[in-house]
Amino acid sequence: MEVILSRRSIRKYTKEPVPDDIIKELLKAAMSAPSAVNEQPWHFIVIKDRQILDEIPKIQPYSKMLRDAPVAIVACGDLQLERAKGFWVQDCSAATQNILIAAQAKGLGAVWLGFYPREDRYKSLQKLLGIPEHVIPFSVIPIGYPAEQKSPANRYNESRIHYDRW
Repeated sequence: MEVILSRRSIRKYTKEPVPDDIIKELLKAAMSAPSAVNEQPWHFIVIKDRQILDEIPKIQPYSKMLRDAPVAIVACGDLQLERAKGFWVQDCSAATQNILIAAQAKGLGAVWLGFYPREDRYKSLQKLLGIPEHVIPFSVIPIGYPAEQKSPANRYNESRIHYDRW
């Protein structure tokens, strides 16, 4: 619970590289996410290439922190692996959240950058990364050692809870 409740969106990173074994653990966490009818329609692209990381903010205006991140993971949904139509979005959401929580547990900072459902954004990212048309880039997660500290946010809101009926 401590990791979940203390997780914050981190947008500033040190220059320290993230070791490959930790990246693999984050990917294992992603692939441990729940998936509709266990279809696991995801693919992940690990980006360390500085040119590519610097190019993405031209596609998504709220992704400037990629210029400082040592690595990013792109979560993608493969429409050819879909058995439960449309549920790839939920599956990729769960995988993205698992990456964020695992990063926090490892002492890393990360933030969820949405690309889907903005067609202009995900199509441009497909082109930049050479992603096949049937694979939709859902999110980009910049990851690095935090160069900023944020206090936990208390987002618990009793007024949003309903029992048995609205």
